[in-house]
Amino acid sequence: MSRTILITGATAGFGRAIAERCAKEGYTVCITGRREERLKALKEELEAKYGVRVIPLCFDVRDSAQVAAAITELKQQVDRIDVLVNNAGLAAGLSTIDEGELADWEVMIDTNIKGLVYMTRQVAPMMREQASGHIINIGSTAGKTVYRNGNVYCATKFAVDALTQATRIDMLQYGIKVTSINPGMAETEFSLVRYKGDEERAANMYKGVRPLQAEDIADILWYCINLPPHVCINDLTVTCLTQVNSVYHIKEAERIVK
Repeated sequence: MSRTILITGATAGFGRAIAERCAKEGYTVCITGRREERLKALKEELEAKYGVRVIPLCFDVRDSAQVAAAITELKQQVDRIDVLVNNAGLAAGLSTIDEGELADWEVMIDTNIKGLVYMTRQVAPMMREQASGHIINIGSTAGKTVYRNGNVYCATKFAVDALTQATRIDMLQYGIKVTSINPGMAETEFSLVRYKGDEERAANMYKGVRPLQAEDIADILWYCINLPPHVCINDLTVTCLTQVNSVYHIKEAERIVK
């Protein structure tokens, strides 16, 4: 019987890479996002390449009613959800607390925190009834160490860390695994979104650095969801070789290589 994975924010970056990795391995893949054309294109691509079933769900995780309606619809199409990946998230702006834009803060709070909570609230009861499942929350090194001008974004990722720990406690008696994967610098659409389409500024974020790629996180997630039933990785922080945390990193040229 095919296993089923549900991935939020699957139209780009980590979400897309995770969808492809799991489709390659024969999973039924439920992909969500707000960009309907991208969802449709990804569905067609993965079904053609891997011959698996791909279920697209177009909705906004920030809207609790849309989340509830989407999961109700999904229940008509699948019997169970084996893995939930709360991946949808973003950073918007990079300002001090006294100069930040309220709209940026609200979209980060609504997506990174509320979206995760809304999805978990809908899917966790399904896993509880199954007495099995795995919830993966995509956090960040920004949820471990605060950096300058990161204020609200860092706060949302600290919240993801706390919610992951709390969910692990709440789900413990039902045999449900809960894992937080916390990437550092990663070359996805992250910086392009943060800088609101400024490609030059986004590219400068990775200048002289070999950052993580989306496929790296997909490989790590695949490892986590295929451990023996008695093994659960609760928390995993991942950086590129030249980064320690969200504050300290060096350029590739600064490495001492013998």
